[in-house]
Amino acid sequence: MTREELLAFIDQRRLGVLTTIGPSGGPQAALVGIAITLELELIFDTVQKSRKAANLAREPRVALVLGWEGEQTVQYEGLARRISSTELGPYHEVYFRKFPDGPDRLKWEGIQYYVVTPKWIRYSDYDAAPPLIVEQTFS
Repeated sequence: MTREELLAFIDQRRLGVLTTIGPSGGPQAALVGIAITLELELIFDTVQKSRKAANLAREPRVALVLGWEGEQTVQYEGLARRISSTELGPYHEVYFRKFPDGPDRLKWEGIQYYVVTPKWIRYSDYDAAPPLIVEQTFS
């Protein structure tokens, strides 16, 4: 699988399951809307009162699962960083292209945006024979 194919696979998804590390060290999962940059960074939003926002303020390591149609999935691990909710920039442009209702959420109290930089990605296709599994590690 090429980088372009991986990018296209992820870009076709609108949702992913995000796992953050809770206050007691255990995992906490949430469904989030995702957009992807050409650098394979993932963008999502949440509100300040959410568990994931509190968890990310304490610990930026995250894991996501994308794609569950058939038996093709992406496992994605990375570091999340908060970006400005008021200064619109290239990340917001990518996110709002995917989610045209995104600008309306700028009015939400406590809205926050995050960008996840990949550290490890694994694409698995168990519909293929033999199964196709491709891993990539990032520095």
